[in-house]
Amino acid sequence: MSGRACILKGTVVLLTMVWLLSACRPRTVYYQYKHTQPSGWEKNDTLSFVIGPITASDNYKQEIGLRINGAYPFMSLQLIVEQQLLTSGKLRADTLTCSLIDLQGTPLGDGVSHYQYLLPLNSLMLHQKERLRVAIRHNMKREILPGITDVGIRLTRAH
Repeated sequence: MSGRACILKGTVVLLTMVWLLSACRPRTVYYQYKHTQPSGWEKNDTLSFVIGPITASDNYKQEIGLRINGAYPFMSLQLIVEQQLLTSGKLRADTLTCSLIDLQGTPLGDGVSHYQYLLPLNSLMLHQKERLRVAIRHNMKREILPGITDVGIRLTRAH
């Protein structure tokens, strides 16, 4: 086989592999984390994410991302998540209770000394050029919550 034919065959194989791998992955539209203060996440510190403009009308799946360390003092976490469509002003608020540590004290997330969680939020229909603002704050009794290092949001196309 000539060198040119080998290059062409290798290019076709490589492009096919890239296409197959990208077809199997969820279509992530937005995935970003924000850090909390090293001293702890304050109750009045709302973390906001602005998503969009959306490029295609579709049904989108949302997940809240959390990263915690061993300083987190509780087994669960309660979050208030507000979602506002900036084009229409429509507002939706949800309260999530997230189990982070089991009864034996074992973290339920992925990791060793820092643990990551992806928590399902809801699905919503977003239209092309729409923008979404997601605001997240904790709703725990303690004013300053140690051990939560990062909070994020992931938005993927549902199909």
